[in-house]
Amino acid sequence: MLIKVRAKAGARNESLKKVADRYDISVREKAEGGMANARVLSLLARELGVTPKKLLIIKGQRSPSKTIRVHE
Repeated sequence: MLIKVRAKAGARNESLKKVADRYDISVREKAEGGMANARVLSLLARELGVTPKKLLIIKGQRSPSKTIRVHE
C-alpha cells in the first residue's frame, strides 16, 4: 500500500490530518539528519496501527511531499 504525505518540519505544534488522498503531518523536529522524517514515520505508524519499521519513504526523502510504502 502506498500513502502520500505532505510534511512540515519545524512546526510549533505536532499534528496529523487526513486530507482527501493524503496525510498532512506537522512535526517539531527540524529537517536535519533525518530527524523530521523519523518523527513523520512514527506519527503515521501510530495512526495506521503498525510499527515504524513497516514504513519506508520511497519518494521525497528530502522533500515535503513524500510517498510512503506500508509493508504488511
